[in-house]
Amino acid sequence: MTQRDPRAAGGRRNPGPEWGYGFLLACDRLLPEGLFRPLRAIGTMVALAFMPEQRRHSRDYLALVLPARPTVRDVFRHFFACEEALMAKLRVANGLDIPCEFDPSASAAEAWFVAGGPILLGTFHVGASDMLGFQIGCHEKRRVYLVRRRVGNSGDTERLSAASGGNVRFIWGNEASELVFGLKAAADSGDAIALQCDRIENARQTEEFEFLGARRSFPTTIYRLARVLGRPVVLTVGVPLPGGRSRLYGTPLFGPVAGESREASRARAHAHFQGFLRMVEGLLRERPYLWFNFIPLNPAAGSGAGGATGP
Repeated sequence: MTQRDPRAAGGRRNPGPEWGYGFLLACDRLLPEGLFRPLRAIGTMVALAFMPEQRRHSRDYLALVLPARPTVRDVFRHFFACEEALMAKLRVANGLDIPCEFDPSASAAEAWFVAGGPILLGTFHVGASDMLGFQIGCHEKRRVYLVRRRVGNSGDTERLSAASGGNVRFIWGNEASELVFGLKAAADSGDAIALQCDRIENARQTEEFEFLGARRSFPTTIYRLARVLGRPVVLTVGVPLPGGRSRLYGTPLFGPVAGESREASRARAHAHFQGFLRMVEGLLRERPYLWFNFIPLNPAAGSGAGGATGP
């Protein structure tokens, strides 16, 4: 099966037709931006009309970060911001260099970009965060394994793999056995491993953290991998800037400590992730349309929707 076959993901696929990514890139080559951007806005309005579930989840999230009740215009802005992030990824995969600058908070991530080496890179579906894979593999020429779920109609993933020249490889997490063997290969290689840390779907272990006004469940897999593999952790998110640039925000390095007890390690991991969530929440309150999870928000404490606790 090819990656475009939705059966490869048990029927899961990205929105839009199979030819959607190619069509966007063709329009990008042929049309001036002054004409193409309004057309993208029209396409976003069409998507908005046919995605009621995603509209509902967008409103639920926006109600927590906006000062007033979200309007239809707010939901459109949320959808359009996500579309523009996709367009940026496709452009980079097609050869465009989008400069990335490092916020002072991301000094640990910047140091890894310079030196490389085995590390666990965690991120969220926020803003320009998905650009990190392109930045690592296509421009910095670092080798990284990305943990992803295989879905149909995923042209951005295919283009990243091709554009990186083999620097970016994928560990597919649809099946447990596939994930275990992929992680073993990545660990044996000594290359970086990157994974998303915001969605709890299929997460076997979660923990509660303060986020957007409630204690919410988040996966803590990355810290468990840090213990098992003996690797440090850095969490980052990217924010798009005017002029086609982006800025990377991040955490200090979370590294293994010799002789540390499991309980002490868990407490340190909890504090590390909570600090990251505070930073992300601050960014979202400044730029509310950059949360690209059009699914139910991470469940609040007492909802019964979380997984097993503990990193």
